[in-house]
Amino acid sequence: MTDDTILELRGAVKRYGNFTAVKGLDLSVRRGEVFGFLGPNGAGKTTTIRMVAGVLQPTEGRVLLGGDDLHDDPEAAKQRIGYIPDRPYLYEKLSGGEFLRFVAGLWGHHGEETEAQADRLLRLFDLSEWKDELIESYSHGMRQKLLISSALLHRPELIVVDEPMVGLDPRSARILKDLFRTYTENGGTIFLSTHTLEVAEALCDRIAIIQHGEIIAFGTMDELRADAADGSAHLEEIFLKLTGGDEMAEVVRGLRAALER
Repeated sequence: MTDDTILELRGAVKRYGNFTAVKGLDLSVRRGEVFGFLGPNGAGKTTTIRMVAGVLQPTEGRVLLGGDDLHDDPEAAKQRIGYIPDRPYLYEKLSGGEFLRFVAGLWGHHGEETEAQADRLLRLFDLSEWKDELIESYSHGMRQKLLISSALLHRPELIVVDEPMVGLDPRSARILKDLFRTYTENGGTIFLSTHTLEVAEALCDRIAIIQHGEIIAFGTMDELRADAADGSAHLEEIFLKLTGGDEMAEVVRGLRAALER
């Protein structure tokens, strides 16, 4: 692992009984980039994300975070990451402020600076007036924003994000996009999985596409266009073509052409 690499998977395998969900994945993510990780349902995407986040252990292989092995030194490795899952599971009998204090305490962070950071994040996502309200009264979108705030609270080096825009209103989604870009400009890294391919195309510096537990395409948008033999294709068309949806890709191309007339 080089100094500019924050995340590395080396031969990562995940089996469930006789089924192999992830097949010897090799992947390297550089510091300071938004890295897109895409794939159709059942491709092994969520399993990989959970291995990166430390929720699942690989059956074989290694996951390294900033040089720390998630298996050998999980405490040091997990200090480097913040995880935003697609479904916000929260302690409903805590208030928003109490939940953020609880999460900060898990990372060993306490005191005035931590409280100030929590307040800044609550203001950013328009949750300040809900700080002392129980989470059970929060809408789905508010819960998602609180979860995002908790992942950013300890200023991790890498944020692992699964479907970040789910449940967010347009303003909050725009704030999150700008926040991700600012975060990477200041040296942080985003590992992003989304089904919203327009978001991935607009935000990601490099993209990997997984299918049947293996990486089938990897690189910048220009490199993916070269793989798809189409120098003007959008990510949606490339994704459909590489994952076997050629007929649907033609329909998408036709619709775009019709709308652009």
